[in-house]
Amino acid sequence: MGEDERLGRPVRGWSPPRRPDWARIEGRYVTLERLDPARHAADLHAANRASDAIWDYLPYGPFADAAAYRAWAEGMAVRDDPWFVALVDRATGRAAGVASYLRIDPNAGSIEVGHINLSPAIQRTRAATEAMYLMMRWAFEAGYRRYEWKCNALNLGSRRAAERYGLSFEGVFRQATVVKGRNRDTAWFAAIDGEWPAIRAAFETWLDPANFDAAGRQRQELSALTRPVLVTSDPALL
Repeated sequence: MGEDERLGRPVRGWSPPRRPDWARIEGRYVTLERLDPARHAADLHAANRASDAIWDYLPYGPFADAAAYRAWAEGMAVRDDPWFVALVDRATGRAAGVASYLRIDPNAGSIEVGHINLSPAIQRTRAATEAMYLMMRWAFEAGYRRYEWKCNALNLGSRRAAERYGLSFEGVFRQATVVKGRNRDTAWFAAIDGEWPAIRAAFETWLDPANFDAAGRQRQELSALTRPVLVTSDPALL
């Protein structure tokens, strides 16, 4: 290590990025729109009614009725951290999930994706995967250096998704918080800007229509495409 790096690698030519400020990002399979309860709440509540299990690891929900969900959405839509978006499935034109940016720290160049809640209608679809790609793409193209994903350590589905999207496991914070009266250990994952070109190429290869046969089956798995990017793997998934 040179003297110039004794106290850390110098960060040259970088300036803090802007905070999320967009209204809409269109993909091939999904459109991301800034959460608008008037346009999205009814569709989201209807889609979410298919399974209460989607709320298991979130600090809120399920909601008793559409009015209760609308009230929650109205409270979230005016916040700038977390900064919520609706996932509109282009196949149906209806909102079928939400996600947010949170712990947004432009001075550190760090941003997290979270509050991800996908209704059964959009789970395990190309639209859901593309939504995560579009959110990550905006963050890195805006100039963020670090993109974080955190989840309840018991939520193996979320841990598996983080690695599938190319985020490396960074450890578990024990007794990080209390959610719905229960302890939560939090698993941490992240990708950094130097890894983004390879992650972007993996997503684009997977999302290409040519990656799917006539029956819609994938030819290459995204996890296989992103695995070479991972710095560390989650031992809970081995």
